[in-house]
Amino acid sequence: MHTLRLEIGLDGVALISFDLPDRPVNVFTPEFVAELSEAVERVLAADEIRGAVLTSGKSGFIEGTDLADLISAFDRGITAVEAADRYRLENRLLRRIETGGKPFAAAINGAALGDGLELCLACHHRILADDPKATVGLPEVNVGLLPARGGTQRLPRLIGIERALPLLLDGKPVQSAQALALGIVDAVVAAPQLIAAARRWVVDNPGVQQPWDRKGFRVPEGAGALAAHANHSFSVGMANIVKTTQGNYPAPIAILSAVFEGTQLPLDLGLRIEAKYFGQLLADPVARNLMRTLFVNKSIADALGRRPRDVPKSRVARLGVLGAGMMGAGIAYAAAAAGIDVVLLDATPDRAEQGKRYAATIVGKNVERGRSTQDRADAVLARISPTIDYAMLGDCDFVIEAVFEERAIKAKVTRAAEAAIPRTAIFASNTSTLPITGLARNFARPDQFIGVHFFSPVERMPLVEIIVGAATSPATLARALDLVGQLRKTPIVVNDSPGFYTSRIFCTYIDEGMAMLEEGVAPALIENAARMSGMATGPLAVTDEVSLDLQKKVIDQALADALPGRSLRAHAWQVIARFNELGRLGRKTGGGFYEFPANGRKQLWPGLADLYPPNAVQPPLDEVRNRLLYIQALEAARCVEEGVITEPMDADLGAVLGLGFPSWTGGPLSFIETVGIQPFVDECRRLAARHGQRFEPSPWLIERAERNILFHVAGAGTDARVGEG
Repeated sequence: MHTLRLEIGLDGVALISFDLPDRPVNVFTPEFVAELSEAVERVLAADEIRGAVLTSGKSGFIEGTDLADLISAFDRGITAVEAADRYRLENRLLRRIETGGKPFAAAINGAALGDGLELCLACHHRILADDPKATVGLPEVNVGLLPARGGTQRLPRLIGIERALPLLLDGKPVQSAQALALGIVDAVVAAPQLIAAARRWVVDNPGVQQPWDRKGFRVPEGAGALAAHANHSFSVGMANIVKTTQGNYPAPIAILSAVFEGTQLPLDLGLRIEAKYFGQLLADPVARNLMRTLFVNKSIADALGRRPRDVPKSRVARLGVLGAGMMGAGIAYAAAAAGIDVVLLDATPDRAEQGKRYAATIVGKNVERGRSTQDRADAVLARISPTIDYAMLGDCDFVIEAVFEERAIKAKVTRAAEAAIPRTAIFASNTSTLPITGLARNFARPDQFIGVHFFSPVERMPLVEIIVGAATSPATLARALDLVGQLRKTPIVVNDSPGFYTSRIFCTYIDEGMAMLEEGVAPALIENAARMSGMATGPLAVTDEVSLDLQKKVIDQALADALPGRSLRAHAWQVIARFNELGRLGRKTGGGFYEFPANGRKQLWPGLADLYPPNAVQPPLDEVRNRLLYIQALEAARCVEEGVITEPMDADLGAVLGLGFPSWTGGPLSFIETVGIQPFVDECRRLAARHGQRFEPSPWLIERAERNILFHVAGAGTDARVGEG
């Protein structure tokens, strides 16, 4: 057998060890299912075998399913009926383990996630290693699915519906102590004793049955509408799900429905209910979008899949950061936390020290919350050296400029740093809007100049946008990606242009919000439509966070650079100018579109009604929602057309991770494919006729729609598992 080993001990207990070749972790595959089925039948048929222990030959137990395979099934056009039948063989195997008449014990030596836990639940006894890495969980909800090998049926029958639902709906794994307390596992033992304990149990428990296969079984604490917990579990639970998901994510409701319906029936009928709901989810584009973007494509990006392959790997030992403001201080902290020594430089000693104090605040909170020890916190701070002396950059491998978004200031610090750093060092700008090719003119070695755009707050935001200038070399790109890998962040790679990618998408979003405000659309409707569509923050609220004076500077710079009209943001300019005249620049001035009381919750500024009186007749919610989503998706398509984006996964990851674009869509390009490229173009034309030329699709996009040329190649991807993320 290729995927497992079966060894029969002197005690008559078979040890079945999973070890899928050429895979870092065990996952369910057709070959594995076939071989495990063969092994189970051998155990059940042989009189000399008392029972079996299932364990893993790897450091983890089983960590889910190959998501790329599920995405391919969707791309091939699988129907809900076909998807419901997808795991028929696996479910038959698990029922054979349960009902074959011999005891099976799971010796869980590592993470048992998704299918891995479902296999354990089908065993008659579960023993978990006392190891922080030995976790159990059912994370399928995170990829828009539900457990399809009995998880929604066996777990509630084992520990009760009220205990099971949070595990199914949150998808968070639990460690040994909690798993034991909940009753998911029967025992926790030291790792070296795991197999021996499982073997003893098998010897001592012949002819054991699962609780739900015994006559008269009832779900603990009851099932159905008359159970004492039913109102809280199902009625309140459904209301909470609708409130949280706004109806954009079907998996939580499907899970709740499968549990409610299935647990009132015998297990075999409950498994059919589960399969029905799984089929509906797998045939839904939301699951495809979540799997493809946040798991498969994110795993490619995290593994530095865009890195030039012929460049030797590198590591940054000493990083220079120019500018100790919030962004520079955040970069310095992230690097120090990753074990990199940092030179944090600013114009005055006080500013440089203030940047280090920012890091001290973060590590202090981590210690208070038990996320770090004081020794680790002290070690992080010890790696940050604040200074005003450029000579301190003399042995830096990599330097990141993070000063104000003004060309003159950036040019000054770039030249000063270049005089001090080694000729082999890479120089990067953290600019969010200024073209990298132009900034590189201030550096004598433009091939070693690149854009590395972090997002605020750096310590929390996972994305880094890498911008390749006209002269940037592949070696420089590789070294920049290596640094992002060291920082344990997710990179996307884009080509140089004004605003690059993320800033262009972001500006279309906030500008559309401001345009609607000026038209007389109620500000609360604008903000609520954004949140109900799944955006992380409303356009007016997020503009207050980044400030309206910054928006004015960006437009002024576009005018100075004689950029084309589309870059001048004419439909938002009057609102931006008016708020700058009023001095209401956002949170930093205590108010913008919102009020920010010192001791209270922010709220929309009442004065908005005087500046922009709401129309008597307001547009439908869907109209506002579409304007906000379609304008961003259209801009993403333009970035593909212009060559700013060369890989669709970068567009989707950048928008979801960096801008809070709704994850249910998979990102703006996946959103276009979810709507359908021709219906998307048709809706853009309708919006253009009503709201302006900015919605007009280009001839390139129109032709693409006519030929139904998608952005994502069907079946593209790599190994990723339900348990990841």
